[in-house]
Amino acid sequence: MKKMLFIVNPRSGRAQIKNKLIDILDIFVKAGYEPLVHVTQGPGDAVEVAALYGKDMDLVVCSGGDGTLNETISGLVKLENIPDLGYIPAGSTNDFASSLKLPKNMKAAAEEAVSGFPFPIDIGCFSEDRHFVYIAAFGAFTEISYLTPQDKKNVLGHQAYMLECVRSLSSIKSYAIRVECEECSFDLNKVNLPVGQREAPLGEEEILLEGEFIFGMVTNTMSVGGFKGLVTQDVSLDDGEFEVLLIRTPKTPLDLTNIINYMFLKEEPNEYVHKFRTKSLKIFSEEPIDWVLDGEFGGTRRAVHIVNLKKKIRIMRNP
Repeated sequence: MKKMLFIVNPRSGRAQIKNKLIDILDIFVKAGYEPLVHVTQGPGDAVEVAALYGKDMDLVVCSGGDGTLNETISGLVKLENIPDLGYIPAGSTNDFASSLKLPKNMKAAAEEAVSGFPFPIDIGCFSEDRHFVYIAAFGAFTEISYLTPQDKKNVLGHQAYMLECVRSLSSIKSYAIRVECEECSFDLNKVNLPVGQREAPLGEEEILLEGEFIFGMVTNTMSVGGFKGLVTQDVSLDDGEFEVLLIRTPKTPLDLTNIINYMFLKEEPNEYVHKFRTKSLKIFSEEPIDWVLDGEFGGTRRAVHIVNLKKKIRIMRNP
């Protein structure tokens, strides 16, 4: 029989995996796999298990939310020969599963994990010591994903995030940052470019943007926080490029309203929202900034270097 490592986070979502576990294991065995099951014991556990046992496996499957997927992939990228990965989404939002169009039904996702085809995806390397699957972000609302208690996520799901976002509106903070990148390309619907921003291809790293910002995200996904198309509708998960969105600090409440209208209602672009694509970038700040990687706390840093690892992981799915 073929060897499989099955990593399970029993606390993700509404802990529904507990009622489906026997059926899922039966699907794996019928497909010719001998599953080694590991139930995660806490933060970081999936990283260690994937790195320890992944090298001997024909297939690795993980079940949990975006954080569990992040940890599993963070362990697999340490291996010289990376096995294919199956994913059974069981979190509150499951942004990346939505981008991959994986089934929401857990048994159907298990079937796809063993009968689908390997689809290569890009992975982000974050300052050489961390990785992210679909988003690295800082600023307004980003702390909501990891500060919202798991029990509230389980009960309210996506609504839990929205409630916490509304509560945090009054505490939006501004950050003085400088963005440097090479090989950047701009969205066709780009906003007015400030002084210092280049439209021509960049050779050596140059300053692309600088100033006061309330939010920034580097993504490789079609859905963020359950919302689709926040960065662009034209997203490819395996093109070797990130989609980047940065929001300058609004000067008036009307400016903030215009930003929200542009982001969610697709009204006319404004000077506060900047979008572009790049293979890598560096962000420097005057003070330490908290980062979020795939919905989990990613550390506090004043300088980050983010690089796209093109087609680093192969995820099982049906075309």
